Amino acid sequence: MLLLLVAGCSGLSSSSSRTNDSAGSTTVATAIQNGLTIRWVRNPSDHKRLDVELEGFGSETLGVLARASWSEAQWTKFLRVFVEPPPPIDKNELPSIQGRYEILKNCVRFEPRFPVQPGVVHRVEVHREALPDASSRNTHLITARFKLPAPVRVPKTVVQHVYPSSTRLPENLLKFYIQFSGPMSRGRIYQHIHLLDGAGKTVELPFLELDEELWNPEMTRLTLFVDPGRIKRGVRPLEEIGPSMQAEGRYTLVIDKDWLDGEGAPLKATYRRSFDVGPPDREPPASGTWRLRIPRANTREPVVIRFAEPMDHALASRLIWVIDANQRKLAGNVALADLEQEWSFVPERDWQAGLYEIVADTWLEDLAGNSLEKPFEVDVFEQVDVKPLKKTVVLPFEMRSR
Repeated sequence: MLLLLVAGCSGLSSSSSRTNDSAGSTTVATAIQNGLTIRWVRNPSDHKRLDVELEGFGSETLGVLARASWSEAQWTKFLRVFVEPPPPIDKNELPSIQGRYEILKNCVRFEPRFPVQPGVVHRVEVHREALPDASSRNTHLITARFKLPAPVRVPKTVVQHVYPSSTRLPENLLKFYIQFSGPMSRGRIYQHIHLLDGAGKTVELPFLELDEELWNPEMTRLTLFVDPGRIKRGVRPLEEIGPSMQAEGRYTLVIDKDWLDGEGAPLKATYRRSFDVGPPDREPPASGTWRLRIPRANTREPVVIRFAEPMDHALASRLIWVIDANQRKLAGNVALADLEQEWSFVPERDWQAGLYEIVADTWLEDLAGNSLEKPFEVDVFEQVDVKPLKKTVVLPFEMRSR
């Protein structure tokens, strides 16, 4: 049983260990068993960290320990601290927490190498039979469990947006982008994301569950792929199970609020987004159908592309740019609007009269993964160049003084 106290062991260390006055340390929790006191105390040098102290040994035993010059492996046989595993995992299969062992004037102290994690059960085992002067009367195992309470986390992170923005998506949609208002936690993300059909039934395994989760560096945007095996024709999952989404159906993407953000707090609310599904799109986007809106010279009005269909939000944001007559890329801000059917660019400086080009990388895709160069369903086993040439589509325009 753990009892809250307000004092730890104190005194100067023996000559074989470093000087450490712990009189000011604060005890967080204590267990007393068979004459031995096990305390979790604040580290004297860093009160955000916790150490383990054992008190109840005679001065002769402490003296023997101080002269023993044990290795870490020998210390672990006597005093072991580890994270208690959930059943049915055997505790002996888990490694001991590494740290530094010290002999103080009237106790033994263990200082973990890394801080104790809140909300995790730690277990201390004291094997008295490992003591140099152990007797048959004092060989029983002494254990104590401890869990530092997890701090109360106030939910503040929300799902800001899910792309594509359109309320009608193709049956062979390739991916979603989930944008959060703050950094999120990594690991086991797919248990928090669900796709429901029109009857509210969960669609079985609609997404490609990757071990390497696709986050941006800030951990605020997740790329979520629909399983390509349920998109491409002639592939077994599509033939046997069918598409993740059926044309003319209605679906809801659900993101559970128990998904933890980067600070360990759950989302502020469950996110739900419903949309209709149209027929599959298997044709590459046609850049020849794009319409341009040209700004006026000596202004910072945007140059605008109006696509014939919605485009991939992330790719359209970075794979289209503007260059001047000297082939210099202009600095400025790109934005997507009108359900990703409109791309715009605002330069950092006023437009000057002259010739310009909008350049689009042919890797640019529509919502179904069809690029400017080829449809998504092209044979993935076709020969690929070791160093493929970078291909682009160019849309020239002229800025005239008015």
